[in-house]
Amino acid sequence: MRKIAIIGGGNLGTAIAEGLLNSGFCKAADIIITKRNIATLNALQLRGVNVTTDNQYAVSKSGIVILAVKPYQVSEVLTGFQKLLSAKHILVSVVTGVLIKDIQEHIQKKLPVFRAMPNTAIAIQQSMTCISFTNAAAAQLAFVKKLFSTLGRVAVIDEKLMDAATVLGACGTAYAMRYIRANIQGGIEIGFDAATASLIAAQTVKGAAELLLEKGTHPEQEIDKVTTPKGCTIAGLNEMEHQGFSSSLIKGIAASYNKIVKG
Repeated sequence: MRKIAIIGGGNLGTAIAEGLLNSGFCKAADIIITKRNIATLNALQLRGVNVTTDNQYAVSKSGIVILAVKPYQVSEVLTGFQKLLSAKHILVSVVTGVLIKDIQEHIQKKLPVFRAMPNTAIAIQQSMTCISFTNAAAAQLAFVKKLFSTLGRVAVIDEKLMDAATVLGACGTAYAMRYIRANIQGGIEIGFDAATASLIAAQTVKGAAELLLEKGTHPEQEIDKVTTPKGCTIAGLNEMEHQGFSSSLIKGIAASYNKIVKG
């Protein structure tokens, strides 16, 4: 097992490290994580992870380098360890909005470079991670896919779709949360206390998602199973559509995408 260096021990970097450990993908001794203030990484250190402030040390001791810093830090951080990158390395960036070509310009070496876009559910190993790459052999792609598969589900996409993936996979978490919140409010209105309404709403959404993921069915197929003639489900669905439910969601997704593309 090649050692994995996580450059940037913030929320995302820490979540990746915890996910790799919790899933059993690698041992604590195989992970090196860096941060200027390592005091915040005490929990990982207690689990046996190598914690350091030295990016160059982390890169020199690893084969996989996961770049998890802020976008404005990318240039300085990559320049700091660029000379230590060699043919043994795979570079994976989880930095939002930084293109593969930008990373290549900084490292000035022909290495396998991956760009990965996880979402916040990575903290509980339920992320939807989209990946694009260049200069990677089949075995290297398989390794990176396996790594992120321990943290949730993975889709390999063209990099030109990464902005769209950000909207659907990352912003999408907020959209789902807003739906669940509205469901809870509706549940309270029809008689449930907040805690019970929250449990029912969240578990129902989780179950609905698992049906699609496990069975590979279309949402309408599952909807048909619970909509009986003149029943309460179809009455509710039709009222939601009359109020613009699907239309507002689609418009919201388009608005988020346009904000990323046009600024």
